[in-house]
Amino acid sequence: MPVHIIKLAVGIESLSHFRQRQLERITEEPGGTENARLIHLTRNAPRRKSEILEGGSIYWVIRGFITARQRITAVDTAPNYERKPCCALVLDPDLVPVLPQPYRAFQGWRYLETTDAPKDVLGQAEGGYNLPPELANELRRLGLL
Repeated sequence: MPVHIIKLAVGIESLSHFRQRQLERITEEPGGTENARLIHLTRNAPRRKSEILEGGSIYWVIRGFITARQRITAVDTAPNYERKPCCALVLDPDLVPVLPQPYRAFQGWRYLETTDAPKDVLGQAEGGYNLPPELANELRRLGLL
C-alpha cells in the first residue's frame, strides 16, 4: 500500500497561484520544457521511499487546507541553492484537486497514510456545489459549508 507525503506550500495564496509557480519552475529548467523535470528539494530523504514509489503522492497544504496532490514519480538527489546534495522528489506536473481538509501548520514534511488522505475532487465539488476552491475554503473556514 502506498504512503504519501504532506507538505506546506509556503507563500502560496491559491491553487491557481500554485499552478502558475510550478509552471514557471518547469520552464526555467535548462534545456527547455521537453527535458525539464518538476522537482521539490528537501533536506532529508524519506526512509519509506519504496512505499512512496508504489503510487504515493505529495499532498499540498495551501492556506490551512490540504488542497491538491501530485504523484511522486521518483526520489533522486540534486544540488540545492548552496550546491550541496539533497533529496529531490520528482513530481508529476499534473495537480489533482482534492476535497479540502483543514490541516495545521508544521515544519518540513510528514508521512500521510492512504487512509488519512483526502479524496480527489471529480467533477463538481463536495455537496454538488461548483464553487471556486478559494471561496469553498473560506466558506469552510467560516463553518458555512
